Amino acid sequence: MIKTMAEYFCAVLVAFLMITSSVLSAEIPMLEKQVKAGTLPPMQERLPKKPLMVDFKGDDKSLGKYGGDLRLLMGKAKDLGQITVYTYARLVGYDLDYKIQPDIAEAFVVGDGRDFTFKLRKGHRWSDGHPVTSEDFRYFWEDMIKNKVLGKKGVPEQMLVDGKEPTFRIIDELTFKYTWEKPNPSFLPALAAPSPLYIYRPAHYMKQFHADYADKEKLEAQVKKSKARDWSALHTRMQRQRRPENPDLPTLQAWRNTTPPPSTRFIFERNPYFHRIDPKGQQLPYIDRLVMSVVSKDVIAAKAGTGEADLQARYLQFSDVPYLKRGEKKNNYTTRLWSLGKGSQVALFPNLNANDEVWRKIIRNVRFRRALSLGINRKEINEVIYFGLAYPSANTVMPQSALYKKDYSQMWAKYDKEKANSLLDEIGLDKRDPDGTRLLPDGRRAEITIETAGESAEETDVLELITDHYREIGLKIFVRSSQRDIFRRRAYSGDTLISVFSGLNNAVATSTMNPEELAPTDQAQLQWPKWGQYAGTNTKAGEPINLDSAMVQLQLFNQWMLAGNDEERTRVWHNMLSGYADQVFSIGTVNNSRQPVIISNDLRNVPENGIYAWEPTSYFGIYKPDTFWYDR
Repeated sequence: MIKTMAEYFCAVLVAFLMITSSVLSAEIPMLEKQVKAGTLPPMQERLPKKPLMVDFKGDDKSLGKYGGDLRLLMGKAKDLGQITVYTYARLVGYDLDYKIQPDIAEAFVVGDGRDFTFKLRKGHRWSDGHPVTSEDFRYFWEDMIKNKVLGKKGVPEQMLVDGKEPTFRIIDELTFKYTWEKPNPSFLPALAAPSPLYIYRPAHYMKQFHADYADKEKLEAQVKKSKARDWSALHTRMQRQRRPENPDLPTLQAWRNTTPPPSTRFIFERNPYFHRIDPKGQQLPYIDRLVMSVVSKDVIAAKAGTGEADLQARYLQFSDVPYLKRGEKKNNYTTRLWSLGKGSQVALFPNLNANDEVWRKIIRNVRFRRALSLGINRKEINEVIYFGLAYPSANTVMPQSALYKKDYSQMWAKYDKEKANSLLDEIGLDKRDPDGTRLLPDGRRAEITIETAGESAEETDVLELITDHYREIGLKIFVRSSQRDIFRRRAYSGDTLISVFSGLNNAVATSTMNPEELAPTDQAQLQWPKWGQYAGTNTKAGEPINLDSAMVQLQLFNQWMLAGNDEERTRVWHNMLSGYADQVFSIGTVNNSRQPVIISNDLRNVPENGIYAWEPTSYFGIYKPDTFWYDR
């Protein structure tokens, strides 16, 4: 019996190997000529020994065919970096359940939250065919970050814990380790981010631009030819990972840029050494090329509606949907409505650091912020602006988040102008002038200028309604629009009373994701820019926090940073969400609003319903565009 079973398993194994070999030998049509000419190895030699197999969950219809160009429209040349966001190959990355899994790395092990060991895939190669090894990570750490010239900015923030950097150690050609004295829960999310912490560079390529490795005369000649300031400026220009402007830079993404800037049309061709395969053993990506055309952002909706894009969401707004729907049948595409993954599509940010002393005191009174929130008729906003498709909500996580609780979304967020008026009376704004506008303690009318970057028609429409709502509670609203850099400078300096922008960047958060948006941690946070700058610069700039409720949020954030297990992190997240909602540090309107996504009717494997967000989905990234394919 044992002999029979052994023979059976042997036969099965042989059959499996024959099938696998047959599949792998079926070369990608685009690459056949190069393989036959001997300028490119066959597929089985280009793949790592253990490639990453994308799980199609037994759905044979998801198995694709090779070929085709995917057309994308972008509004400026700098959008080149969006391709890296969309294609989403990371050392580790999020899966569809928002859990971090190995990707470029074959495996990783975390010890005590402070010890991170990574193992690379044997046989994995850069897009130019050179092996990916621990040397690429050593180069980044020792020859870039720790170099006196290249590392002037210091160790990346995500690699500092209490201001202390990790120790880095190479274990072998494919294994390396980072160790901190205390837990660093921000490290893995930073590696999986849409704009990730790149802790590697193609060392074999970059050394030609490094003074410690390159021939001095050759390097000086390259600096002169490129018109760079010096060798470090040239090195910086040539090594950019996020914005792939250098066509010669080896990559680990599914496609590599072949077009040097400036250009209005960038061609990304398949990376013949990409590390992912489908369940049949076919190397991904299926699509041969991405074609990115740069046009005025003002005409992108029009061009998408005439069929000039195969996959388009960027620069499309909900107000474009009627026009886009009209062009579907004629131009062979479908307009899908994905959920926007923001805490609020439009949110108000009362500036707790406002320079005006009278207004600052009022804004720091939680009853005033609660009154502002209660005074907004979110149901009307949803019906008038979003056709009832969004969810009236505070600026918080959405129901798709594992951390969601209805209390967070509804706390001080139900329309109640009587209660709002009562709260304003309680804080001393009980006197009004003849037209019903409240008077401040110093006799001025309660006139508030809400400032916006003026980049969204939705913001303008929502603010028109809010202006009417606030008139009902005795507040006079003016709207000022300015360019984004001016808009932010005014908020940072305290000249702004209330700013309008989108809400939480990550509204589908899990407990392992950083809750920094809920605490004063960065100057870019419009509700407390000076406090955020103070914490974000380790007290070197900004102002110390002098509001107890804001300090509580920062203390909770620090607890999350030191949490040793997921249970503790979850507890801290809920405390922060609860405190943020109760104190109304920002005022949400609606979330789960819809993002139009144009998809060619021939394009397969694009989700019917997705979450379109910067974080954590990287817009299309976690849906793996390398698995998209054309059925033509």
